[in-house]
Amino acid sequence: MSNVTRLHHALPLSNDINKALTELDSAIAKAIDAAKAAGLPQGLIVAELHGHAHAQTHLMVKA
Repeated sequence: MSNVTRLHHALPLSNDINKALTELDSAIAKAIDAAKAAGLPQGLIVAELHGHAHAQTHLMVKA
């Protein structure tokens, strides 16, 4: 896991990272709003997000 950056060691974050993080947060919020508007149950939305988080964590750990 030597390629993992711990953000609290990298503070302050660059403008590029802040911008990317803001855009990611906005995109996730819009996708959640769209899923709710389409009638997806909240539990399914949470399960989908959790699954993606788990998969990304697995990729990060095995790298």
